This record gives sequence, C-alpha cells and structure tokens, in this order.
Amino acid sequence: MAKASVLIVPGLGNSGPDHWQSWLQQRHPSFTRVEQADWDAPVLNDWVRSLEDAVAAASAPVVLIAHSLGCIAVARWAVCDGSSVGKVAAALLVAPPDVESADHTPPEVHGFAPVPTDPLPFRTVVLASHDDPYAPIARSCGFAVGWGADFIDGGDLGHINTDAGYGPWPDGERLVLDLLRAVDSGA
Repeated sequence: MAKASVLIVPGLGNSGPDHWQSWLQQRHPSFTRVEQADWDAPVLNDWVRSLEDAVAAASAPVVLIAHSLGCIAVARWAVCDGSSVGKVAAALLVAPPDVESADHTPPEVHGFAPVPTDPLPFRTVVLASHDDPYAPIARSCGFAVGWGADFIDGGDLGHINTDAGYGPWPDGERLVLDLLRAVDSGA
C-alpha cells in the first residue's frame, strides 16, 4: 500500500516482541526499525545519528512511527541535527515522555533534555494518554503545540506500551495507515 518508507523508532529498552510497534512491524514487513547500539543506556547523539542514517538511507519519502523516548529523539533530530529531515513526510509520535522531569522519567533519559519547543518541519501527530506515568497529559499537549502537531487525546491508555496492554493495537494501526494514505495522496 505505502509508497513511503516507514521507520519505526522505539524508545528506552527497545520495543519487545509483544509491543505494538513490533506487532505493527510483523503485520507490515516493509516497515523498518531504527536500531540503536544501546537501548538501555541511551546517548542522545548516538540515537540521533542512527535516526539520521536510517532516514538518509530511505529510498522514498519517510513516515516515522515513534514511541516514548523515540519521540524525543525524533524531535531533537528534526530541529537540531537532521540533514535528511527534508525526506520526512510525516510522523506519528506516541506517548512522548517528559525527559525534563525527574518525577516522571528515569535518569537514563534525562540526557535527551531539553525537549525542543520549535515546530517540526513535517506533518506531525502526537497521541498521548491521561494516565501516562512518564508525562502528564498537559505536558504532552504542550509538546504537540510547540511542535506544530495535531494532538490526539487518547484517554486513559497508560504509557501505550506492553505493560499497559498494547501489543496488538488496531487503533494505532489505523492511525498509521491513515497517515500513510494522506502522505501517498499528497494531502
């Protein structure tokens, strides 16, 4: 279906085999995961470089599907470092964490602060949850406003990860496919 190259951008710890990103990748084998050298001790510059390399290698316009810390890596890359950012047509950023908050996030992710507040140079959709332990909904909505993104209030979905019950996530898949259709049609 997609003419775009879809890159899955996991967060801290990667997305295990039961995570919705892995489920999505199994259902759509053409989707490619951006790999990191160290998923458990993330270094911002390394994660940004891996993302840049993956986008640069793509042969078609790129759609990014990020979760958690992957969302912050996308935002930092897009506004600060990404020489291939023009290849990105759209991004779905799910459950961005507040990496500036010691109350909400573990120390391993604080090196990704500050969260950029500049508009991202591609169509962006942010989906967040009211009961995400890693970011209050108001903070997630603030990220979306700063990034110039559409915001979807997901209700009570936790961190939208395996622990919150999101292995298979048909609603998320519909969001991805809708975004791909919009990109493919030039909308």
